[in-house]
Amino acid sequence: MNEIIRPGLFRRLSKEIAGEVLFDRFSRGRYATDASIYQIMPAGVVVARTTDDVAAALDAAREEGLPLTMRGGGTSQCGQTVNSGLVIDTSKYLNRVLELDVEGRRALVEPGIVLDDLNRFLKPHGLWFPVDVSTASRATIGGMAGNNSCGSRSLRYGTMRDNVIAIEAILADGTEGRFAQLDQDTSNEPPRELIAAMLALGRREADEIEARFPKVQRRVGGYNLDALMPAAEPINLAHLLVGSEGTLGISTAIEIALSPLPKSTRLLGACHFPSFRAAMEAAQHIVALKPTSVELVDSTMIALAREIAMFRPTLEAFVEGDPAALLLVEFADEADENDRGMEALRDVMSGLGYGFGKGGEREGGVVAVKDAKLQAAIADLRAAGLNIMMSMKEAGKPVSFVEDCAVPLEHLADYTDRLTAIFERHGTRGTWYAHASEGCLHVRPVLNVKLDKDVATMRAIADEAFAMVREYKGSHSGEHGDGIVRSEFHEAMFGSRIVRAFEEVKAAFDPSGLLNPGKIVHPPKMDDRSLMRYPPGYAVEEIATAFDWSAWPGAAGGFQGAVEMCNNNGACRKMAGAVMCPSYRVTRNEKDVTRGRANTLRLALSGQLGPDALASDEMVETLKLCVSCKACRRECPTGVDMAKMKAEVLYQRGKGKGFSLKDRLIAGLPRYAPVAARLTDLLALRDRVPGLAALSERLFGFSRRRTLPVFRRDWFRDEEGRGGEIPADAQERRVVLFADTFGRWFDPETLRAAVKVLQAGGYHVEIASLGGGERPLCCGRTYLAAGMADRAREEARRTIAALLPHVRAGRAIIGLEPSCILTLRDEFLALVPGEDAEAVAAGAMLFEEFLVRESRAGRLSLPLGPLDRKACLHGHCHQKAFGAMSAVEAALRLIPKLDLAIIESSCCGMAGAFGYDAETIDVSLAMGELSLLPAVRSAPEDAIIVADGTSCRHQIADGADRKAVHVAEVLAGALDRPATAA
Repeated sequence: MNEIIRPGLFRRLSKEIAGEVLFDRFSRGRYATDASIYQIMPAGVVVARTTDDVAAALDAAREEGLPLTMRGGGTSQCGQTVNSGLVIDTSKYLNRVLELDVEGRRALVEPGIVLDDLNRFLKPHGLWFPVDVSTASRATIGGMAGNNSCGSRSLRYGTMRDNVIAIEAILADGTEGRFAQLDQDTSNEPPRELIAAMLALGRREADEIEARFPKVQRRVGGYNLDALMPAAEPINLAHLLVGSEGTLGISTAIEIALSPLPKSTRLLGACHFPSFRAAMEAAQHIVALKPTSVELVDSTMIALAREIAMFRPTLEAFVEGDPAALLLVEFADEADENDRGMEALRDVMSGLGYGFGKGGEREGGVVAVKDAKLQAAIADLRAAGLNIMMSMKEAGKPVSFVEDCAVPLEHLADYTDRLTAIFERHGTRGTWYAHASEGCLHVRPVLNVKLDKDVATMRAIADEAFAMVREYKGSHSGEHGDGIVRSEFHEAMFGSRIVRAFEEVKAAFDPSGLLNPGKIVHPPKMDDRSLMRYPPGYAVEEIATAFDWSAWPGAAGGFQGAVEMCNNNGACRKMAGAVMCPSYRVTRNEKDVTRGRANTLRLALSGQLGPDALASDEMVETLKLCVSCKACRRECPTGVDMAKMKAEVLYQRGKGKGFSLKDRLIAGLPRYAPVAARLTDLLALRDRVPGLAALSERLFGFSRRRTLPVFRRDWFRDEEGRGGEIPADAQERRVVLFADTFGRWFDPETLRAAVKVLQAGGYHVEIASLGGGERPLCCGRTYLAAGMADRAREEARRTIAALLPHVRAGRAIIGLEPSCILTLRDEFLALVPGEDAEAVAAGAMLFEEFLVRESRAGRLSLPLGPLDRKACLHGHCHQKAFGAMSAVEAALRLIPKLDLAIIESSCCGMAGAFGYDAETIDVSLAMGELSLLPAVRSAPEDAIIVADGTSCRHQIADGADRKAVHVAEVLAGALDRPATAA
């Protein structure tokens, strides 16, 4: 299935390249798309480790007559990073800061360094690179230079062109040179004849360039011929490469100008408007106040973001009512200057007739945001604008092709009105957001590009929209470049003479057309469906799915539609903050990121990876390092839930190929646990007798480097939760404790602590069960991990049957293990859809969620004594995915004098059986070492380490030799302390 189409080239590169050489079909498929509508299967992929790798790949491509395309984060929205030849990925290894001149505010970096990573490196030096694109968590400096990226603060800091000093590059023939100001050191300059030809072209075409190039800052289309004009003093040849989309040379190092970090005294004003046009008309007046940025958020984005759990609290904090549009205006100077700017902003808004009346921070139509955390949350919301817009669960999606046209501000209102009318005339609507300060709005009409008629509509809208942009003397490429989408429109925009000059530049740098052909010059048609992600004949067969995917349109029971929610924008590639995607943070492989998995699933479902690809070994390998942390469920703004998708794929494979002995041992744990707990001494021999651990690794795949969990003789029994007869006046104080498998058999002290705390709070505790000697209830988590969804469904039905009477009686269902109790709120709804599952999901809550709810309602009274100690809290991934971390913090803050610190960590890496598997233990340990284990080791010796997840506690014990406890145990310990304790 996974054959290599150019075995000779693969063998050659495998010998010459120090990095990775990927020529199998699955790997090539993962590099066939970027964040555009296009898909072109490459011949192979080189993950370059050194610049010598890049040079060797270039030599091989030239000799084979293959195109070569450079790729960083793969987030281009116009098809810049897809092609049919070799693709070179620089993001994994070529990502270092080579030189830093703090005093001179300059740095020399490799092209694969990600903007956020660079800025984290620069922050201790009081510097940053200010081209702050919304994709900063995954956009590479090389890619940003290739696209001439801009960012939300370009009003103050300019574009990439304004911040690139020099570029060290390899030309198509292998020649190396440093492209920089002509008056600088010439020891490593490009060929003199090339320089002479470019300067001659600049002189010859100066008048035409002056006449035809749009006079807007957001003009990033074509080649920057204006950098060659005699008036462009001093002439910098690097500026010709900026924006060239890898068609003229290959960057190996980029020298960039740095800026001082912005003042910490930022002030943000959220201007509310009753109509979209009103916001567009106001933009020019607000820009006159000289803010740092003015960003648009429209009503569609607000409505969609309100449906996304991670953004809902942010909107509630600063949005008043239901505005048709917001303009987010930032001032980032000294505090008094910011205050004056805010007052002027209120005056402008009041003068335009918009206002809330007098109301402190909410007046004059403006909500003033001073809190730095809320400002950051709003910035994250705005930065996620694209993905939020793409979260529509319908066949049509907002499509990028007139995405970032830029017009002069005085025409912005008329332009947006007329463009809206074009959309309506073609039977669609548009979504709007982004850079109102520059007259560059990201607008996407909603279309279904699987349909010929919608592709024809896309073409018609493009023709009309670009003609209007030319009428306003604007630019059809305002930020995201040309790629396949816009290159063919250059002739109309710039005229034939300028386009011939573009072709002359390309021929001078790359006469054989080797470097990323089809971009900027000699392009294909933008509506060529053979180049698209959904080409003619794209189809998916119906399959009987384990989960209910009906919320998404599409074949395969809606599974296809859920998979296709991934728009390739790459938010999952971030290396810091929150959780997603922990396996990628360790390996930095496209295979091991949510986007790469989703692409592989889409290609497999549509038959593009060969027959039976969905159940293949290669698909298992693709999903192997997914730890089902559910971070993508929350942090991916389009809601790609890879944990559930993985369970679906394992189920589909298991139907045809069965399950391994290891899978059955993992899945069946809840059933054999009662017997195993009685044989605990015998089972413990595995980790006591030399050689048995190695034998278990060979037989079952459990790593010899891990001790297995110990079944407890003193397991938790249901009668331990019984509180005797319930007084008639205490019926409303009844609660039901869901004793999960892991707590019952491995960590019974957690359940006992929970019972103690609940009873101390005056609650009557019952243990959830079916009664009549039935085996204990189970959420089915272990079955889901193995792909045995049918067995998980059986457990879900048993559990729902047991819990439903309690839920209908108004009793809370309380659980301790996040992965178990939250299964009731998630997978149960997809395994057993219907009102019963919904009722149980609504009634199920984590132990700490219940306590905080009761405390806020004034119903909780716990005799907690002070704990004058530090507590370090690590959140379970599922707690974070369901927004439950604030409840853990609030529950711990009920304890007097407890000094609580939050460990900023991604996944602990244990993830159930993942950390015990011999094939994945190295990645498991590496995940822990990213942040959690170092933080635990550095905690004071007497600090309480708090982790609600069984797996998390085991990883902490193994990796940091520290005992971690559940929040219930901390609270129970505080009950034992006298109120007068110090």
